[in-house]
Amino acid sequence: MVRRPLSALLSSRPSLTRGRELARAAVDSTTDVLHPLFVIARGLRRQAGWARDWWGSTPKDRRGPALLASVGAGFLVLVLLPYGAYLMFAAWMGSAGWMGRDRTPAPTGPSGPENDRLTALYEALVPYLSVADDPSPLYAHDGSWENAFGDHVFEDGRLVRLHLKYPAYFTDGEPAARARVEHVLHAKVGRGREYRFEWNEEENHLTLTALPPLPTGIAAQRFVTSPGETVLGFTDPGSVQRTVPVQDGEEVRDAPPVVWRTGPRSTEPHLLALGHPGTGTTTLLRSIALQALPEGDVVVVDGSGTGEYAFLSGRPGVMAVESGLAGTLATLEWAAHETERRLIAVNRARQAGRTAPDDVRRPLWILVDRPTVLSQLAHAESRPDPQELLDIPLRHGRAAGVTVAVADHLDGAEALSHVVVAQTRARVLLGAVTAEQTQAVLGAPQCSTSAAQVPPGRGYVRLGTGPVLRMQVPATPDPFDEDAGDAHRQAVMALLPPADGAHGAEPREREAETAETPGAVMVSEPSGAVRPAGDPALEH
Repeated sequence: MVRRPLSALLSSRPSLTRGRELARAAVDSTTDVLHPLFVIARGLRRQAGWARDWWGSTPKDRRGPALLASVGAGFLVLVLLPYGAYLMFAAWMGSAGWMGRDRTPAPTGPSGPENDRLTALYEALVPYLSVADDPSPLYAHDGSWENAFGDHVFEDGRLVRLHLKYPAYFTDGEPAARARVEHVLHAKVGRGREYRFEWNEEENHLTLTALPPLPTGIAAQRFVTSPGETVLGFTDPGSVQRTVPVQDGEEVRDAPPVVWRTGPRSTEPHLLALGHPGTGTTTLLRSIALQALPEGDVVVVDGSGTGEYAFLSGRPGVMAVESGLAGTLATLEWAAHETERRLIAVNRARQAGRTAPDDVRRPLWILVDRPTVLSQLAHAESRPDPQELLDIPLRHGRAAGVTVAVADHLDGAEALSHVVVAQTRARVLLGAVTAEQTQAVLGAPQCSTSAAQVPPGRGYVRLGTGPVLRMQVPATPDPFDEDAGDAHRQAVMALLPPADGAHGAEPREREAETAETPGAVMVSEPSGAVRPAGDPALEH
């Protein structure tokens, strides 16, 4: 007996697998072709069974007359009707096909595991939606979930939508009572996802919906917006009334944006963004700066001093990038004087009946990251608080075309000045936050439960007195950060205007030069001239 080598045995296995696949495909094709014959054969078998049952159930004294009547009727059809034989054969085959169809009833209602999940959810709600003296409780330990639960949708064994009724005496107007029910539903339906609860107090209905995760692949890019509009991020479809085309990876699709409108007619001219470290507040300010540069001038104050905005140095429209206390004080003092100058110019132009000058109509953006750090440093050195210098731009910036965006950590929000908190009506809260934190920052309850693990840039936004929306900030990393994705870093660099000829040095070289002269800050005027802070011309 000759033994085949192991390599030959291994090489024969793919051929056997391929042969099995071909045989299975041939069987499936034959079954599809012969399916009508199988149906008719099944119908003929059922007809034969029906005839046998009829013959057995008919009394013996009536079998003969019944058989004679049937044969006579068939003979008359064959003789008197044209094409009678064909008609009888067609009727016979048609009845056989009808009786041979698959009459397996389609499954209705939830499956066994789904029914168990709904039962457990119903039992968990009984202590919260029932009282002891209710004569006919909707929720009872011996009750059934069919009476309380309406529409329910499962996907992959997990509940994604549930519509339930609750008794009229439930205190749905109290936030604490709502929170207890929402907490139970969140725990029983499944953690790890975000859920939206829609309370219908008029009809005593509650709808739970599992929200899909917001896309995180949208990078910084030129968004289709009107002048004075800034895209803060993207939210759920249906939450806003417009969409914009975006590049998401390799495809272009429409996404619902969160648009922040600034300018003289804006009701929310300034923004405050709070979040835990690493949640994306700095990313949000970088995204705003890139969108503001084509049509406006930008002043950046980096209180953390980590160089997250160094890539903006020397770019057209970037009037200053400061991280030191002395430079920050000089820059914000200039910004206050510039706001006053713009107000005077606008007032004089209106009194003279002409439009404001171009340098006044050009928007000025003041982006301040971590001002509480600089405030603490100023307090230690007995110097003016940088947040106090934001008073004039915040109070009068809307009429002067000046917009202020402040970002800070949530744990240091108590150190923010009163004017910053009072004048920033557009609010952003990023990261995994609690309902109490959302209420304190946004002034309204959050629109969904917060997941335990959220990607950077994920959070909530509220513009003025509008609704609270989920939001994902576009990926806008520091292009000098080697840990960030190369595609996102290249997208940021593509949005930067080319460096001025007068400032042809690279941002990192410029940052090193500025560090050699402590307290110096380079301030660019709209005309393109550059003056160091402390110049007497900047004091008026």
